[in-house]
Amino acid sequence: MIIVISFIVFLGLFFMIGLASVIKSKGTGKDYYLADQSVSPLFSGLSAVATNNSGYMFIGVIGYTYAVGLASIWLMIGWILGDFLASLFIHKKLHIATAKTGEASYSGVLATWSGGNMLAWRRIAAVLTLVFLGAYAAAQISAGSKALAGVLNWDRTVGAWLVALMVLSYSVAGGIRASIWTDVAQSVVMLAAMSILVFSGVMAVGGVADVMQAWQAIPGYFDLAPPGLALPGLMGILLFFIGWLVAGLSVIGQPHIMIRFMALKDADSIKSARIYYYAFFILFYALATVAGMLARLHLPELNNLDPEMALPTMAVQLLPPVLVGVVLAGVFAATMSTADSLVLSCSSVITNDLLPNKAKSQIVIKLVTATVTGLALLIALYASSSVFDLVIMSWSVMAVAFGPILILLAMGRVMTERIAIFVMAIGILVALLWRYLNLHHMVYEGLPGMLLALLLGYLLSVNAKQATNK
Repeated sequence: MIIVISFIVFLGLFFMIGLASVIKSKGTGKDYYLADQSVSPLFSGLSAVATNNSGYMFIGVIGYTYAVGLASIWLMIGWILGDFLASLFIHKKLHIATAKTGEASYSGVLATWSGGNMLAWRRIAAVLTLVFLGAYAAAQISAGSKALAGVLNWDRTVGAWLVALMVLSYSVAGGIRASIWTDVAQSVVMLAAMSILVFSGVMAVGGVADVMQAWQAIPGYFDLAPPGLALPGLMGILLFFIGWLVAGLSVIGQPHIMIRFMALKDADSIKSARIYYYAFFILFYALATVAGMLARLHLPELNNLDPEMALPTMAVQLLPPVLVGVVLAGVFAATMSTADSLVLSCSSVITNDLLPNKAKSQIVIKLVTATVTGLALLIALYASSSVFDLVIMSWSVMAVAFGPILILLAMGRVMTERIAIFVMAIGILVALLWRYLNLHHMVYEGLPGMLLALLLGYLLSVNAKQATNK
């Protein structure tokens, strides 16, 4: 009962913060999807990292770390470094293009970046966003339901409905501003929950020295080479690392994260937002990695069951009820902070890219948001894929679909609509083929997809100055 009360208190806090955002609403589509480009660097940075550190981090990454041990650190280093390198080149230019074009959707900004409006490409991009970000949102709802099942033994259907209803309530009320405000509160709870669990996990074993000794006693748990590498030794590790470096760089293809930087009040705020973003990101990911490894000590039996249940199960075993509620709230915060962003990104492409002349009223916009949330809930209830696999697949497709085109535009390249569609199609085809042939165990499928799309896109596009002269 104490667990439930503690959990509900935090849910109530998130709910009230989301609803409070209504007082800032201007009642326009741009305000609903971009917060009228008035977000502070602190809120933008914390919101972006809360959105990035989703149920995938609490459930998927911890489950993977539980299984493979120290070798999972390459995910952390590669992902954050790739994300950082991309931010140095892309974020400011994307923000400037957003202000210049006046568009409210990520794909809309790309479609009108060079002055025209690639309508066919824009509609294809919208459909891709709906399909894959919808699946991504479903994965977040699934992660929340897994947490409730692990802590309270509730049926997963209950958890899925709870996440969906919470997301729907404040997303409909305040749009992206509600999402960002709740993200800031959720990021604090997420960090507190992970810190509490790591500290308790270490103390329950006997301290840092005892933890290290216990890890060393597990055969291969301190190996730096992840299991199943296509190449042996250092080359295999390097290839694995490069793959996750590109996975981190692929953040530029994720509308639900990039919209946070598009919504900043000015381009000069990018540097400040980046400091908040990466400081939190590094700390949180490091704690998640340690938590996953600690779970292997406390719950060895999960290795033959479902490692993705490691964190909620460990919380029940180690913590007093009130703190179990905090951890459960942290997991829910992670899932909701991403799910609401994904739902709003899907809603945005419907109202701005698929039905731009028919979906301008606030009532229609909110009905679309509700419909998208309902579809994501249905996928979560009936899909069987793991959170980790579902997120990586959706992330990959969005990365190869949008990443190369955004990089080329930021480089000052101009392409026709047919070339843009071709570049997008090539990237997706290669990534899907790579996974179908099971080559993603050798290297992340986004790497070959992005490289080939970038190369062909560069060769087929022209410099902006050349385009102007023509």
